[in-house]
Amino acid sequence: MALDTLRANKLRSALTILGIVIGVMSVITISSVINGLNSSVSAMVESFGTNVLWCFRFPVIGVRPTSEMLARKQLTYDDMTAIGQLPHVVAASASLQYTNYQFNAGSTVAKFGQRKADNVSLEGDTASDAQVYDKVILEGRYFTQEDQDRAADVTVLGFDTEHDLFDNVEVVIAGRTFTVIGVFDKQKTAFGGGKNPDDSYAYFPVTTFRKLHPEILDYWISAKFDDQKNKELVQGEMQELLRRRRKVRNELPDNFAIFSSDSITKLWNQITGSLFLLMFGLSALGLMVGGVGVMNVMLVSVTERTREIGVRKAIGATRNIILLQFTLEAIVLCAVGGVIGILLGSIFAMGLRVIISSELSVLWVLAAFLCSCAIGLVFGIYPAWKAANLNPIEALRYE
Repeated sequence: MALDTLRANKLRSALTILGIVIGVMSVITISSVINGLNSSVSAMVESFGTNVLWCFRFPVIGVRPTSEMLARKQLTYDDMTAIGQLPHVVAASASLQYTNYQFNAGSTVAKFGQRKADNVSLEGDTASDAQVYDKVILEGRYFTQEDQDRAADVTVLGFDTEHDLFDNVEVVIAGRTFTVIGVFDKQKTAFGGGKNPDDSYAYFPVTTFRKLHPEILDYWISAKFDDQKNKELVQGEMQELLRRRRKVRNELPDNFAIFSSDSITKLWNQITGSLFLLMFGLSALGLMVGGVGVMNVMLVSVTERTREIGVRKAIGATRNIILLQFTLEAIVLCAVGGVIGILLGSIFAMGLRVIISSELSVLWVLAAFLCSCAIGLVFGIYPAWKAANLNPIEALRYE
C-alpha cells in the first residue's frame, strides 16, 4: 500500500525525498573519500617504516617553523654516526635535499640528448639509507659505501624522472654527467591520481651531492631501531645524545625535533576529524530538509485520505493499524530516498577514484540507510498519530 501511494504521486514523492537523497549521497561520498584517504595514508606511513625515527633541527609535520627554529644550528653527519652507535639502533642515515619546498616540486632539469625531465629534486643519501628504508629498486642497484667513499658520479632515479628520460644510462644534471645505476619503483601517495613529486627525484651518494651543492648542510637524520617496544627508549637515548652533542643546558628546551610516522597519523586524524564534522553538518542539513518535506507531504496525505481512514475505521481498523500504516508509508518513502542516495553516492565515489583515493565503506552505507529510515520514523510519526486519532464519523462525512 505504501509503494502504491508512492507510485500514485510520482513527482510529489520524488520532490519529497530529494533532501533525503542529497543527505545520504553526501554521507556516502565524503565517507568513501575519507575511508580511501585513510587507507592511502596508512599505506604511505607503512612504507616509511614503523620502526624509524627522524631527527631535524625543527619539527616539520603540522607545525609552522618560527624564526627561532629557522635560526637553529643544523644537524651534522657526525650526529648521524653517533646515533647509529646507540644500542638499539640497527642503522642510521643522513640526507641532504635540494628542492623547492614552497611548491613541493624540484628546481632542476635532468637531461640527456633531446630528452629532459623538469622539476627534478636532488637528494644526497648515505649508503646505509637502503638499510633504514625498504625502498624497492625496479632496475639496477642502490649505491654502495664504496660509491660514497669515492664520491662516484652515479645516481639512482625516481620512477617519473627515469620515464621522462627513456632508459638512458647517463644523465646530465647541473652540468655534470652521471651514470644511472638504478631506478626506484613508484612511490606510494596519499591522494590518488596525478604525479607524485617523490617520483621526480635524482638520488646521489651524499658525498657526490656535496660536489653539486656544497652550500647545503641541513642534514635530515633517520634511525631504524630493532623493536617497536624499544621506541620510547631509543627516542630518549637520541634526545639525550643530541642535547649533549649540541651543548643544550639542562633548563633549556631541545633545539631539535625527534618524530616518527605517528606524527603524520595524528595530523591526518585531525584533518579527517574536521572533514567528518563537515560531512555530519551537510548530511544533517539535507536529512532535516528531507524530514520536514516528508512530514509536510504526510500531513497533506492524511487530509486527502480522511474519508479512506473513516471507511477503514468503520469496517474494523484499529488506531494502531492506522498508525502503523501511515508510519510505514513515511519510512518506505525515506528508505527509497536512502537507496537512491546510496546508489548515486556510490557511483560518484567510484568516479572520484580517477583523481583521488576513494573506498566505499559497508558500515557507512548501512548507517546512511538506517538514518534515512529513522528520519521517516521520526518525521512520519506525528502525521500517523493524527490519522489514527481521527473521529471515524467526522472522517466519513469529510468531503
